[in-house]
Amino acid sequence: MELDKIKRLKNAYLKLSSSTLKERNEALLRIAEDLVDAKEDIFTENGKDVEEAKKNIGEAVIKRLKFDEAKLKSSIDGIKDVVKLPDPIGKTLEKRELDDSFILERKSFPIGVICMIFEARPDALIQIVSLCLKSGNAVVLKGGKEAKRSNRAIFETIKNALDKTSLGSDFIYLIESHEEVSEILKLDKYIDLVIPRGSNSFVRYVMDNTRIPVLGHADGICSIYVDESADLNMAVRVCLDSKTQYSAACNAVETILVNKKIAKEFLPLLKKAFDESKVVIHASDDVLSIIDAERADEADFNKEFLGFECALKIVDDVKSAIEHINSHGSHHTDAIITKSEENKNLFFSLVDSADVFANCSTRFADGYRFGLGAEVGISTSKIHARGPVGLSGLMSYKWLLSGNGEIVKDYADGLKSFHHKDLV
Repeated sequence: MELDKIKRLKNAYLKLSSSTLKERNEALLRIAEDLVDAKEDIFTENGKDVEEAKKNIGEAVIKRLKFDEAKLKSSIDGIKDVVKLPDPIGKTLEKRELDDSFILERKSFPIGVICMIFEARPDALIQIVSLCLKSGNAVVLKGGKEAKRSNRAIFETIKNALDKTSLGSDFIYLIESHEEVSEILKLDKYIDLVIPRGSNSFVRYVMDNTRIPVLGHADGICSIYVDESADLNMAVRVCLDSKTQYSAACNAVETILVNKKIAKEFLPLLKKAFDESKVVIHASDDVLSIIDAERADEADFNKEFLGFECALKIVDDVKSAIEHINSHGSHHTDAIITKSEENKNLFFSLVDSADVFANCSTRFADGYRFGLGAEVGISTSKIHARGPVGLSGLMSYKWLLSGNGEIVKDYADGLKSFHHKDLV
């Protein structure tokens, strides 16, 4: 790791944060164009990563690791969506007249220098750079070791593209080794925020080994509760999509809870659909009295399977489902399938998760699908940003006060008084 380059990121972020929207959008479009031009080289390097990973890595990681035409198209579409978004820098959030012509404003500004540590998923690098560029943040990138060649190829393509623009590429920096991560975590003087994506143990390691603020999520233990009033065909479709559309994602469902009043009717329908898609069910004993499945142990209800497996349990009612989710889930994304507005509202109110859905797939928990253009990750924190973290999650703010020689003594002595008139 080159410490001088890390130190220069602060100045690079200040330059980027004062750039025009036009400059940043033009740079994004240049990146999109150059990624397409360099796709064959990127695919070649990704192929090497995939072949090596197949020797000792599970299928879930391989799916995330693979970067093909479909993922390139999705990445390019994401960049273009980010271009369409309004400028997040300098947005007036509050404006107040404290006294005559004494104006206070709260305006949005970038966080500064962000360190993004993410899984072996090359398309994530593109999303992260796009959002950091648009939001005016400098970024240190560290991808999963399994994607080392892919990340390097994509990073060099992006760096070369940026060097053709007025912004340059000083605001992005790639590190590749675990040792460099340990060093980065000590640099609280130069790094403003760390966003780790990965296992619970890795996120905990980051939190325990840095004084830099940390934002992110660990596990994606997502649940669906099928209520007694649910449309059963809808419930099957939603559960199937939530589990199989992309089972390696953190927003794929891992636990399905079924109301006891519909269990005998619903479980055979779900079993048939899951069997056809080769989904393995780990079920509680009461479920096993209705359908054939693997017997679940308690650990299965605290597990992120990241594959074609799920845990299945019968519950008494919506309150029991909520209690289970809050106790066993990871506060990521949870859904209810119901026709009852009362139960929906109770679920929305009491499930303590970043994303809470009704009558739709958990897979919608995504920055692109939320209209954020892209995301740097999903946050289960309650401070600063929660859920898919897009442009707004990468912004902080400043208080800007413009006066005419005002001094506190005049107000303390009663010579002047505040009238605090909101202007926005």
